[in-house]
Amino acid sequence: MDLKDKLEELAIRVNRMRDSIHTEEATKTACVLPFIQALGYDVFNPSEVVPEFISDTPGKKGEKVDYAILKDEKIIILIECKPIGAQLEIKHASQLFRYFQTTAARFGVLTDGIRYLFYSDIKKANIMDEIPFFEFNLLLHTGDKQTKQVEELKKFAKSTFDLETIIGSATNLKNSRAIKAEIGRVFEETPDELVKLLSKNIYDGRFTQQILDKFKEQTKKALNEYISDRVEDRLNNALASNKTGVSQEETSTLQEIITAEEAENGIETTEEEKESFRIIQAIAAELVDVDRIVMRDAKTYCAILFDDNNRQPIVRLYYRKTKLSLVIFDVNGGTKVEIEKVSQIYKNRTGILAAIQNYLKDK
Repeated sequence: MDLKDKLEELAIRVNRMRDSIHTEEATKTACVLPFIQALGYDVFNPSEVVPEFISDTPGKKGEKVDYAILKDEKIIILIECKPIGAQLEIKHASQLFRYFQTTAARFGVLTDGIRYLFYSDIKKANIMDEIPFFEFNLLLHTGDKQTKQVEELKKFAKSTFDLETIIGSATNLKNSRAIKAEIGRVFEETPDELVKLLSKNIYDGRFTQQILDKFKEQTKKALNEYISDRVEDRLNNALASNKTGVSQEETSTLQEIITAEEAENGIETTEEEKESFRIIQAIAAELVDVDRIVMRDAKTYCAILFDDNNRQPIVRLYYRKTKLSLVIFDVNGGTKVEIEKVSQIYKNRTGILAAIQNYLKDK
């Protein structure tokens, strides 16, 4: 059984048991140890996995980090565990941070049994970075929802662990995360420098504050429209690919639906759409307050959004008289599903939760 299959089995089991896991110790036993085992390490062999690892740090004696993973008698990974659902930030990993300076480990992991945040010392040698270079979410990688994240995780497996390879990859991953964060800031704030850069070939006059404010609003709108167009293009391409099994005729029809202009008049929310919305709310309740799941109907489709934000779609319902289909905005960017009746939405629970988790991880 390869790592992908092991993770799928573990994800199903953890998701089934999560309501019964209330303590840190239960999280370790039910989630973390099986995860370490899936990576190929013998959790019953103290020469590979040391629980309650002790190594005195300056000013602190007798402190413990939950697990130390060894290879060739050298510590390679330190793991600090928190209960499921706990906050995972550097301020909650003080022991991990201190131990990182006193051991030969180059990687620290902070986890709640579902999310695994990987840290290294890319910025300064022997000082653990405050920002993780990689995050793996167990519940986002079940069924057919495999992504490149699994391939990154494989680098930490016992059989393939190579320090230099991971360090090189870690640097790239950290830079990528930082750039994405900066892009997010640009979209949220639309800084003056960006507005001037994008407008200089359009407006050759002096940028007064009034002119700047005007172009800032237009720039923000244009950026949002650009991203929306790219998302739709990606969705269209995904639905048109052979992997989806969508015929050319179906793809053409769907593209017309997706790109159709939303109209305020003539919108009728059907009972099927209302029932579907309630089902999706019920599924979402496993992760968030149902009030954060909002329905916004349009003439050609019915959108289910997270936090009433059209940039955070969970599902789009395309219900016709003779055909029911939906698009789930999961980790693949958009997966089309045909259903015969509304109750079959429950079968797509994993994808719906993945879509929601994708918005939660950046909160």
